[in-house]
Amino acid sequence: MNRVIITNLNKHINKGVLIQGWVCRIRKLKSITFLILRDRSGLVQCVLDNALIDTNNLRLESVISISGKVTESKNKLNPFEVIVDNIEMINAVLEELPIEINKDKLDINLDTMLNNRVLSLRHEKKSSIFKIQNLIAQGFREFLIKNDFTEIFTPKIVAEGAEGGTEMFQLKYFENKAYLAQSPQFYKQMMVGSGFERVFEVGAVYRAEEHNTNRHLNEYISMDLEIGFIENEEELMNLEEEILKYILEKILNQGKKYLDILDISLPTIEKNIPRIKFKDAIEILRKKYNKTDLEGDLNPEGEKLICKYVKEELGCEFVFLTHYPRRKRPMYTMPLGNEETHSFDLLFRGLEITTGGKRIHDYDMLIENIKYKGLIPENYKNYTDTFKYGMPPHGGLAIGLERLTCQFLNIKNVREACAFPRDRTRLTP
Repeated sequence: MNRVIITNLNKHINKGVLIQGWVCRIRKLKSITFLILRDRSGLVQCVLDNALIDTNNLRLESVISISGKVTESKNKLNPFEVIVDNIEMINAVLEELPIEINKDKLDINLDTMLNNRVLSLRHEKKSSIFKIQNLIAQGFREFLIKNDFTEIFTPKIVAEGAEGGTEMFQLKYFENKAYLAQSPQFYKQMMVGSGFERVFEVGAVYRAEEHNTNRHLNEYISMDLEIGFIENEEELMNLEEEILKYILEKILNQGKKYLDILDISLPTIEKNIPRIKFKDAIEILRKKYNKTDLEGDLNPEGEKLICKYVKEELGCEFVFLTHYPRRKRPMYTMPLGNEETHSFDLLFRGLEITTGGKRIHDYDMLIENIKYKGLIPENYKNYTDTFKYGMPPHGGLAIGLERLTCQFLNIKNVREACAFPRDRTRLTP
């Protein structure tokens, strides 16, 4: 008999089935035992006759196989249950569980949850986070593929950093010095210059930042895109609006079950996301919130306050901040005059989730801007040579997958949106 997953049992009413999974809960009465079985698709109530089936050796989280008949039933899980004919032990739990995961709420601290990640991910409220995250990444891919983008796969061991600065993990690469990639930026641009025009990647990036906050990871998933033959960064912001709308619709259509488990309502984008110049945002913070300590940049409190302002005044939880100062942007960002750039960030519910902008496509301008940033052009020759052979006007953006997941689902710590996070102090599991 072939295995049936729990979500498909409604197609087998009054029929014999084979189901397999983990023992989630056991409630033993005088003559019968109720067993809740869990597989990747959900939970089902199973009913055992104590006179026929010995349940004394069943332990929570053991992996078992059940043969039985699906019958209609009114219970809080499903409109059906399984009347058990036989149970086979596939793999028994060998020792007491280090955490209790079989309650409605997983009541443990973050470190304990992450130290016991394989177990904590079995809890439906935790697994639902990653079901939604999966839909976010799928939606990003689907939308771009439908719009003639090519998915690319770029090196994560590199000879130089794309973002400048010292926030790079250095490693020994045989007799050479190498680094873990901060972003796929150079390779995205090189692929545009190779003639692909529209490219994207979903992959890990690495930042050797000393931050140990609820907003930072040292390894995270970046959803990147780059597009050729654009006129300005407005096209990129318009594109991101459409991507986010597509992702939100996909989650609503395919992830309602997980939203219900998490008791979450998704945001909506009913009109264009507001766009505010960076310098105007600084002025709003000074005048309305008396923030005079910004020194030309937004700190986390500033991001939260500008989002608060936009929600109250403009009725939107998203806001694009544009025209970032040139000194705050990487060397490849297209300047706008002497002080500003053709760039933007997208803030959502008080947190930056996207950075993007138009790139420099002229070789001489790029070399000049590398020098302006205090860097040595010769160190980036493999990248800059691309611009000698015909590079179209182009731009792109990058969305942090874990951060976007957190903001959609009102998660307070980004580590909860990463299955196995890497932060300032965590290298395991």
